[in-house]
Order: sequence, then C-alpha cells, then structure tokens
Amino acid sequence: MAVTVAWGLYAVLTARSRRVKALIVRTLQRWTINPLIRLLLSIGINPLGLAILETRGRVSGQPRRTPVGNGRTGDTFWIIAEHGAQAGYVRNIQRDPRVRLRMGWRFRWVPGIAEILPDDDALARQRRLIRWHPLRAFNAMNVRVLGTDLLTVRVQLLTGPQPTSPAPAEKRDQRELKPVQRDSGPHSAAAPKKCSSNR
Repeated sequence: MAVTVAWGLYAVLTARSRRVKALIVRTLQRWTINPLIRLLLSIGINPLGLAILETRGRVSGQPRRTPVGNGRTGDTFWIIAEHGAQAGYVRNIQRDPRVRLRMGWRFRWVPGIAEILPDDDALARQRRLIRWHPLRAFNAMNVRVLGTDLLTVRVQLLTGPQPTSPAPAEKRDQRELKPVQRDSGPHSAAAPKKCSSNR
C-alpha cells in the first residue's frame, strides 16, 4: 500500500513539473541506486547488464563513476542520458571528452572519446539498442520512467594498442647527443709546443 501511494504521489508531482521529477530522481540515484549498483559491480555482480562510465569532474578534475546501460555495438558505446545536458557526467564530457568504460564479462576498463549528439533521436536509438537484449530492455524502461530529457551520447572505444607517450624533449636530446671522444692514436695531431725566445 505504501509503495502504491509513493508511486502515485511521484506520478502526480512529476507530471506537473519536470524540474521536480529531475530533482527527485537525481536525489534517489545519487544516494540510493547508484551507490548500490557500484557496490554490486565492484564485487563482480552485474545483474542488469550495466557498465561503469568514468569521467573527469569538470571542477575537481577527479574521476567520477556512473552506472549506465550497456549500449556497446562493436567499437561504439551508446549512452542514453536520462536528464540530458543537466546530467553530471554529460557536463563532465562537455569539459573533457576522454572517458573510460568498464564492461563485458571480464569487466575491464576500455578508454574512449565521448561525443554528445543533441540532434539524434534518443528514443529511436534506444529501441535499436534494446532489440533482442532483455537486460537492455529492462534498463531502457527505467530510463524512460525516470528520465526527463533524453539525450544520446556516443563513445568511440579505443580498443587497439595505445601509443606510448614520447620522452620529454630534454631527455631525448640528451640521449641523442653523445660526448665526443678525442682520438689518442698515432694519427692524432700533436699540440704545438710553445717556444721561448732566447735573448
């Protein structure tokens, strides 16, 4: 009974104000849903076919990790942001598009470059992603119920070998410049002797 009343109150409030809905959902996700999901994923339990998105905080510069639906298709990872440009990780991506995703059976980190696609049809994209994927369909249902302004984010995964960072110029120059050694053999030129004048 209490759950029914809570959902009814939620429906009335969110129907009247999108801002109120976003506030309720983000508070619930921040303090209840996301911590629980992060805990499950950290111990290797992934019941909903989710992934972890890591961005850099736009203010702090520290890693920020958010559970997202697993929308991987080949070397591309699709995310449907529930709250559009107001989502914290979307604003982080606007500041720094370099991200990491932890996903798959081995649950390994994969780097990528994120791009926000405001002109993409997020609902149509979501329907294509959940086709023949029951876990994705369940996550998509939650996104539609809890979401306020759906937005598509595309991440190009960098699955190939990553180039190593070049050595600093000073160290590289020091390695390239070798000390010149004088030849002490018989063909070396003798230094001229200084002659004193006899008076």
